[in-house]
Amino acid sequence: MQTIQRIFLEGGVVVYPTETLYALGCHGFLRDAALRVAAIKGRPKAKPLPLIIGGTSMLELVTDEITGTIRALAEAFWPGPLSILVRARSAVPRPVRDEQGLVSVRSTPHPLAAQICRELDAPLVATSANFSGNPPAGSPRDLDPDLLAKTDAALLEEPFPPGGAPSTLLRPLAGGRVEILRAGAVARQSLEEKGFAVS
Repeated sequence: MQTIQRIFLEGGVVVYPTETLYALGCHGFLRDAALRVAAIKGRPKAKPLPLIIGGTSMLELVTDEITGTIRALAEAFWPGPLSILVRARSAVPRPVRDEQGLVSVRSTPHPLAAQICRELDAPLVATSANFSGNPPAGSPRDLDPDLLAKTDAALLEEPFPPGGAPSTLLRPLAGGRVEILRAGAVARQSLEEKGFAVS
């Protein structure tokens, strides 16, 4: 793990497991590394890269604006596959935040990914480990060898990702309302059962 952490700190790109799928990522505050992730994946520059953190307390590294709705979502669904759109701090580089200054973040329950975040005291970029337009990978055998060849390391030890749907992406709105921007592992019904009004 120390080798992986050093690679992240030095601006390297790593394939690593999350609670849903394998991720292609880097240190979340390193602009050049994030640009390289986007280039490897073939992801449009206008499409920002999502982040993961290793616990709700780390959200303060990503945003200064933690509203009541954001706190309630985090308490109800984190750690877990729910990505929340928040206003990014200035430390979050442009390839990770969009033109409005927003960034997608979730707290991962995957023990290895969460440990790396906590030990680095930083978020990680976590886009799915596949070339844009190709299927995401939920097991080591599904990872594209050509993609792996472009990275600096791959963390392929257990526990492997369970696969399945990617994280659900939400935009928090006023009054406890939320807008689903991408359907995923957290169903609309689960949000409504927790008292959120879904647009």
